[in-house]
Amino acid sequence: MANYPTGLSVGGQAVIEGVMMKGLKTVVAVRKPDGTISVSDYGNMERPKGWKGWPLIRGNFVLYDALVTGIKALNFSANMSSDEDNQLTTKDIVLSLLVALAFAIGLFSILPVLVTSIFEPLRENGVLFALVEGLIRTVIFLLYVWIIGFIADIKRVFQYHGAEHKSVYTYEAGEDLTVENARKYSTLHPRCGTSFLMITMVAAIIVFSILGAFGPMTIWWKMFWRVVLIPIVAGLAYEFQRFTAKHLGNPFVKPFAAPGLWLQKLTTKEPDDAQLEVGLISLKAALNLDYEEKKEENLEEVEYKEGA
Repeated sequence: MANYPTGLSVGGQAVIEGVMMKGLKTVVAVRKPDGTISVSDYGNMERPKGWKGWPLIRGNFVLYDALVTGIKALNFSANMSSDEDNQLTTKDIVLSLLVALAFAIGLFSILPVLVTSIFEPLRENGVLFALVEGLIRTVIFLLYVWIIGFIADIKRVFQYHGAEHKSVYTYEAGEDLTVENARKYSTLHPRCGTSFLMITMVAAIIVFSILGAFGPMTIWWKMFWRVVLIPIVAGLAYEFQRFTAKHLGNPFVKPFAAPGLWLQKLTTKEPDDAQLEVGLISLKAALNLDYEEKKEENLEEVEYKEGA
């Protein structure tokens, strides 16, 4: 069995040609065009403390930290995985994410309200409006994820997503963090951000149904509350995901986690050994473990960057 710190809640996200991991610290590992793996260290892992760690509140701070770290990781991965003529600046990444955020709010928060408002009988029934709106939002989301999965670059990101999950499972099983051990594990994990998104869809239906019970609102007020209440919805979804992930063995809890796991069938793909290697290197670095890396198909040491 492996000799490393246990009991940590490790995890991360896929990036361009790589994986970001959070354990004792936050790191991102990326496969460069020449086959070597570059690892960037962002320092010790910070978790919400004090009032920031309170239930329903902590989820938003965790998500904020994930966004900030994610920008750094995407910037690093985009530059490491491309040639010198196509380097992106932090400004480019931030601008792209802001555009993506605006697009997401419009597509998943505002558009479902507009579509549901077409049906006049629903306008006077706030609860029924929220239920139909939630169904439309979920359908739009599923179609969006399914469509982008056909894009070659996105498919590779989904493969690294699978590599991240397999690496985490290997750690949670207490096994040596090797490609051979990681291969056998599932690409689906209950703490995945994809599961969080599905839970958020359900949480939104509940929150907006309660809001609708207070009486009908104009379409402008509906769109206003859909945006303003995003932190409340996210906080509820985060707590529910934490609970289901900890009690997945309970037969009464497991069905509630199932939809999120099903959705991961769209957002994760089976990784190859080279991609698994990147995920494991990232996890080892996040756990402060020593590692030896070789260039894909050739024997060369990994390039390691501190505080990039």
